[in-house]
Amino acid sequence: MNEKTVNPVLKQVLELGPTVIFFLIYLRIKDEVYTFGGTDYSGFIVATIVFVPILLVAMGILWILTGKLSRIQVFTAFMVIFFGALTAWFNDERFFKMKTSIVNGLFAVILGIGLLRGKSLLQYVMGDMIPMEQEGWMILTKRLAFGFAVLAVANEIVWRTMSTDAWVKIETFAFPAALFLFLWAQIVMLQKYVIEPDDPKS
Repeated sequence: MNEKTVNPVLKQVLELGPTVIFFLIYLRIKDEVYTFGGTDYSGFIVATIVFVPILLVAMGILWILTGKLSRIQVFTAFMVIFFGALTAWFNDERFFKMKTSIVNGLFAVILGIGLLRGKSLLQYVMGDMIPMEQEGWMILTKRLAFGFAVLAVANEIVWRTMSTDAWVKIETFAFPAALFLFLWAQIVMLQKYVIEPDDPKS
């Protein structure tokens, strides 16, 4: 199926909406306790369980509209489902909190393995989005691997030392904002490696 053009605002809503909805649901029920099958579940765990189908519906709509899902989106969705299931099964919010550390850590490791082999796996994933010289991709991959590692460590520090309220707010807003600003800064700094449409290197 070929990729289709979709309104960029709608695309952003479908990509970011589930996380925002999780945040709003959590705020609404964070102090509640729900009993299912004789087991008590906190508002956080119920919000996590509800988040999974919301994410799947949003991804399904995105796939229908665009005809494509990125490998990162599919992987992230799998991790959310997996750790969401563990959270519900063991009735332990730590699993969902650890998910961010593991996902970012795996991204760092995967990019690092590619670098050790002299390849930019980031270029493999994002090459169609940002036409750039090989040297630029290698630099960006090294920096992003470091950035993911920092986010993984930061998440471990946050969830282990701060309240659930603090973690939810940082996970929903601070971490995505930090990653976006980091990526934006890197693209600006690596602008000289970007290949223009009429560039003979393209």
